[in-house]
Amino acid sequence: MRVIPIASGKGGVGKSLVAANLSIALAQAGKRVVLADLDLGGSNLHLILGFTVPKHGLGTYLSGAKIDFPEIIYPTEYPNLRFIPGDAEIPGLANIPARQKVQLAKHLLAIPDADYLVLDLGAGTGTNILDFFLLSGRGLVVTAPTLTATLNGYLFLKNAVFRLMWDSFKPKSRARVILESLRKDGASLQRVYVPEILGRVAEADPDSRAEFDRRMARFSPRLIMNMLEDPKDAEKAQKIRRSCREYLGMDLEHLGVLYRDGLQDVAQGSRIPIIRYKPQAILSQGIYRIADKILSTEADDEETYDSEYLDDSFSAADSEAELDFEAKVGYVEELLSSGVLSQGDLVETVRMQQFEIGQLRKENNFIKSKLAIALAQGFRV
Repeated sequence: MRVIPIASGKGGVGKSLVAANLSIALAQAGKRVVLADLDLGGSNLHLILGFTVPKHGLGTYLSGAKIDFPEIIYPTEYPNLRFIPGDAEIPGLANIPARQKVQLAKHLLAIPDADYLVLDLGAGTGTNILDFFLLSGRGLVVTAPTLTATLNGYLFLKNAVFRLMWDSFKPKSRARVILESLRKDGASLQRVYVPEILGRVAEADPDSRAEFDRRMARFSPRLIMNMLEDPKDAEKAQKIRRSCREYLGMDLEHLGVLYRDGLQDVAQGSRIPIIRYKPQAILSQGIYRIADKILSTEADDEETYDSEYLDDSFSAADSEAELDFEAKVGYVEELLSSGVLSQGDLVETVRMQQFEIGQLRKENNFIKSKLAIALAQGFRV
């Protein structure tokens, strides 16, 4: 069984949309898929999936109810797809203790008769989220072109690397002492690059460095850039990649781009996944394309990829962004010529986009000012 954890550095970037629709696409390809809502404390995946909330879910199981784990794995109306719902109404679910986390991971990895286990994780960089993400070396990080989304996408990957370090360095080892000293001084931890930390560890504790390198060799996360408006938005993925290579000593694979689509709001309002509501939509086709890439690499899923392969994945994503944009423009022209979309509708859409752009500019200016202050303070330390 292949595990596909899906995470994001922040909420609102379409992570659950990707999880639900990608799971259906894989199931439609004949794969036996189990989709689990691990957004503990904020689960709403059932709404996107159009699944009626059952009596028991992960929340009732983790709260100590006398039910067996297989009882919360439900069939869906989609052939080959089963679903494990969360339970947002039970307080404290987002912060389950380590013992329950380990128990849950064991149950998930032992699910029988499954080709793929898709984990829809919560947003952010909590320890539980990172640990479930690291159940696979090929997790997906969903982000969007906005400054905060790309920054948080990078920070999620940074925290995942530090979590790998922590797990690789044994308690009381010289490597753990180095890492703990940096953690106590948060400012130092932010300024020091991962390659620099590893250089220190290699000198003081080569065995710990070797263990980290062994684990890191299996860590090949994949990126999805969602909510594009323009082909130029695809370039934001390269910024995340450059930061990962320079500051984290790791590289990324780009699985593809997805354009923002107003039909998604209509589909979600109807509680129908977009690839079922309109399979030919640009967004749906993007999901199918990502599913095809995952299926095409399942034979070598645990292998590492060379830089040329990863370069090609980013080049392909840029090309897909151009092609999808042309298709999207053609679709709008078709709606206008057929009368389905009036010029008034188009004008209102442009106005809304201008308003959103204005809000994003304000957000970017705010973030830039905060970064400038942080950098100035850092230089004074």
